[in-house]
Amino acid sequence: MATEGIIEGPDGHGRCFWHGNLPDYIAYHDAEWGRPVTNDNRLFEKICLEGFQSGLSWLTILRKRENFRAAFAGFDFDKVALFDEADIERLVQDAGIIRHRGKIVSTINNARRAVELRDEFGSLARYFWSWEPKPDERPAVFDLATLRANPTTPASVRLSKDLKKRGWTFVGPTTVYAFMQAMGMVNDHIEGCCCRETVELERKAFVRP
Repeated sequence: MATEGIIEGPDGHGRCFWHGNLPDYIAYHDAEWGRPVTNDNRLFEKICLEGFQSGLSWLTILRKRENFRAAFAGFDFDKVALFDEADIERLVQDAGIIRHRGKIVSTINNARRAVELRDEFGSLARYFWSWEPKPDERPAVFDLATLRANPTTPASVRLSKDLKKRGWTFVGPTTVYAFMQAMGMVNDHIEGCCCRETVELERKAFVRP
């Protein structure tokens, strides 16, 4: 009997439904989503791209990700923090990315806030991973119903509030939870997904910053 929310891929393995059996999305699901990340630039990239994704599909952003990286100096937040009005105008004209002025301005603002966070905590990784939810906050079983019922969590609400207090923008609780899912702060691969156990083992072996 098929598990709800699991679809079989061309290789015969069952995976979370959301990749839709698209090759680039399968690769992202298998190799990236949910695997613990400590690289500061990757953490900054992801939280910014989740902001750009608001109102769109993640697949749209994923397929433009290399363009975003080129446009935003590889998401080196020390460099992005120095962007000025000329850079904003350049980015608004860049057809390779999402040309939303508010989200572009937000990314530059958030780069400046990221510099402040790094200077305060030593790394973005140390800050973000300090918000990892405790085991007793996590569901005992993670199935499709659980995934759909929890677009935010108490941990994502807390992190969102703290980021906003620190001047970050486009970091609502839903955006923040998607970031936490992708960066491995939780394992939200559905029970029955071929990646769930692998990701869980990675998280257990992972040394928190």
